[in-house]
Amino acid sequence: MNVHTPALAKAHRFDEPTSVFARDVIHDLSRAPKRLSPKYFYDATGSELFEQITVLPEYYPTRTELSILRNRSRAISSIVPDGAALVEFGAGSTTKVRLLLGECRLGAYVPVDISGEFLNAQAQALRADYPGLAIHPVTADFTAAFELPEAVRDMPKVGFFPGSTLGNFEPGEACKFLKSARTILGKGARMVIGVDLEKDERTLYDAYNDTAGVTARFNLNVLHRINRELGGDFDVGAFIHRAVYNRDRHRIEMHLISKKALTAEVLGQKFSFRPGESIHTENSYKYSIDRFALLARVSGWSLLQSWTDEAGLFSVHALEASD
Repeated sequence: MNVHTPALAKAHRFDEPTSVFARDVIHDLSRAPKRLSPKYFYDATGSELFEQITVLPEYYPTRTELSILRNRSRAISSIVPDGAALVEFGAGSTTKVRLLLGECRLGAYVPVDISGEFLNAQAQALRADYPGLAIHPVTADFTAAFELPEAVRDMPKVGFFPGSTLGNFEPGEACKFLKSARTILGKGARMVIGVDLEKDERTLYDAYNDTAGVTARFNLNVLHRINRELGGDFDVGAFIHRAVYNRDRHRIEMHLISKKALTAEVLGQKFSFRPGESIHTENSYKYSIDRFALLARVSGWSLLQSWTDEAGLFSVHALEASD
């Protein structure tokens, strides 16, 4: 890591989240091979692009999970105690949570996301449709410890983590996140979580290499974000999106591949790229029901129930914190 990064960040008058972004970018691009964390996809532009991805014909996870939440909403909502605070980790569009709001008698809804602008816009829209529901958005990195609002401290807690975001974590990191969520939610907590399942490689490949190129723009946006927020000078057009399935590790890998030899500068630190060199931006692990149940168990949760679609593409699980 560039030892001058803290001073450079201070000179640029960065706020704390941007300073953390700067630190992580410098650190991860200094590694071999180079990496960037997928959590930095989700600025306002990235969040909007991801919402576009969710409705692409090739991208099965969102519509499949929605069908499970819609068809099983009564059974899923039965694990949510009356008066509970529903805490959504990595809240994006409110489409999924609305399917539970119609079935649950919540005391509060707490959406948590790193993209504050997008988060607050979604919370405001939800308030208009549910004026009697207390909504307390929290702008935070949900992968790290954060404080829940004082207003929900004494309510029973239920975590909500839809989508296939758990698959973006390395298995050890997924375990760490589930342990952290258990601590944040507290004793007796429950959780509803979406998990993508193993399936044929063609379906997986197509889902992350859509013909409209939206996923490519989503991936490349992280370089645009570095340029916008950190004064970087990446030639974004010199990189291409690539997503491949790693069969041995049960995961899709997303990369940004340099088309030529080039140098990019971020906060005074220069990074050289060879032709064909990759920045590894995301993994998306796929689980079997049994492997996820084991992960949950070693992370301090017991599996209450699981639901899948008829084709077995996706799964939703109800968990309870172990004593």
